[in-house]
Amino acid sequence: MSTQTKGPPRPTHLAGQRRSGAEALIEGLKAQGVEVLFGVTGGAIMPVYDALYREGSLRHIIVGHEQGAAHMADGYARVTGRPGVMLATSGPGATNLVTGLATAIMDSIPVVAITGQVPTGLIGNDAFQEADVRGITMPVTKHNYLLRRADELPCALAEAFHLARSGRPGPVLIDLPKDVSNAPTTAPCPRQVSLEGYKPRYEGHPQQIHKALKLLKSAERPVILAGGGVILAEASEELRQLAELLRLPVVSTLMGLGNFPIDHLLSLGMPGMHGTGYAIKALYHCDLMLCVGTRLDDRITGVLDEFAPWAKLIHIDVDPSEIGKTLPVCVPIVGDAKPILGALLQGARGWESQPDWSAWHQQLEAWRREYPLGYQEKSDTILPQQVVQEVDRLLDDEAILVSGVGQHQMWAAQYYTFRRPRSWLTSGGLGTMGYGLPAAIGAKLAAPQRQVVCIDGDGSFLMTIQELATAVRYRVPVVVAIVNNRCLGMVRQWQHLFFEDRFAETKLEPPPYDQVAQAFGALGRRVQRPEELRPALQWALRESEAQQLPVVLDILVDPAECVYPMVPAGQPNVNFLTGAEGA
Repeated sequence: MSTQTKGPPRPTHLAGQRRSGAEALIEGLKAQGVEVLFGVTGGAIMPVYDALYREGSLRHIIVGHEQGAAHMADGYARVTGRPGVMLATSGPGATNLVTGLATAIMDSIPVVAITGQVPTGLIGNDAFQEADVRGITMPVTKHNYLLRRADELPCALAEAFHLARSGRPGPVLIDLPKDVSNAPTTAPCPRQVSLEGYKPRYEGHPQQIHKALKLLKSAERPVILAGGGVILAEASEELRQLAELLRLPVVSTLMGLGNFPIDHLLSLGMPGMHGTGYAIKALYHCDLMLCVGTRLDDRITGVLDEFAPWAKLIHIDVDPSEIGKTLPVCVPIVGDAKPILGALLQGARGWESQPDWSAWHQQLEAWRREYPLGYQEKSDTILPQQVVQEVDRLLDDEAILVSGVGQHQMWAAQYYTFRRPRSWLTSGGLGTMGYGLPAAIGAKLAAPQRQVVCIDGDGSFLMTIQELATAVRYRVPVVVAIVNNRCLGMVRQWQHLFFEDRFAETKLEPPPYDQVAQAFGALGRRVQRPEELRPALQWALRESEAQQLPVVLDILVDPAECVYPMVPAGQPNVNFLTGAEGA
């Protein structure tokens, strides 16, 4: 809540003391350690906002659109590891959260949504601003609640936070009718939560770990495929130690970038549709794949039968439903990546001798030389890859890089040097355009001491551009570098390669984003030539912190540039295009 609207502080209610449901909600949020809330008020959620105002200690960020609130809470959660919290009123306020909730569940991000609802007596009567929020959000939440009595609220809130952050993290929603918010309750906030039938497994089964070690030791061409689950489990150090002990090559998924230093000698980069050629080759030819915290989604595997045809799989995941869902697994290990990788590390340290994988490493190095990432610079035109590389040179390892969705997202994943976990925020599973700016705001509010840069596309940025007003209002110094190719670039690339240059509805005529930023009260500059790029980025990083304002760089790039490597749809990954084919 801004200082202009903050009410006088009130003491927290004691356990068992009579208070309204809304007051019990604020008490419960404080008990969960919540410091920042993102949302928009409205009729059905007004009692909660009144209690928030009167309590006075929690910070509330008014957003331009509820989708922005969801992405800000998501960005906050990815940086801190703690659940982000969003508020919305009933009907359209709640339904506007759906895209953000779907983004969070696809990427396993812990967020808690609290939505107002019409009074219980009106539910089902098509009341003003009524929607079946529980039914609508059931497919995009880990769990959700429709409360009927104020006495249910303290326990439901504690359960929501427990569910959001435990096991496989994800979004949880509480739908709160207005009369429940106003009703009195003496129900205390529970100190501990125990849910019957919900007992996530964290420690891997010793017998399965033993089998995995035996299979690993007998391999000739092993690879680790490490996903976002490694970051969620805080297991990056265990991954690094295991890889270095055994000299295991590591492929990091899009969501896993940062779980292993990308410039490490054992790193092969990203797999899949726009992965590195040497990562794709390594996965295709390996005889053992140690999969950790990854869903093995279609963007990674491509044609399943030809993804890793000779590999035996060891699959570690805290969610048992993911193991064997896509590919057959030789050794399934259900549990948290951190203790399981720790157990594998301990077991491998006890080996009398280490396997000799020198021939495999020689082959990997040959593929590195054969399929390097690269592009042809132009003297008079900025290329998108140059934008990412200049950002990379100017930021330190503690910085946070955020992206929208599209070509710019893939270039960021390919050309930025990710060295630390929780330094990369992007919508991987859902591919949500518009994610970048609000997620960057949430990230900066979560870690104000860290630099936050959003690399966005002109199409993606336009979808949540109203959150510039939020960043200005709260003086959030994020830098947005718009890779402006004046089109919906990824779709245009497909139209160029597979639809005979029929550019159906992909050409955009975006506004001058630098001027739009200035109209919002932010700082803006247009960048058109290669020699202007680095000075402009330096100016943006300097002035955003000096003036505590967002900065938008409208960077005009070559619209014809394509993302390579690329796997054509329906083709096995190993048939990736390098860009040299057209040349």
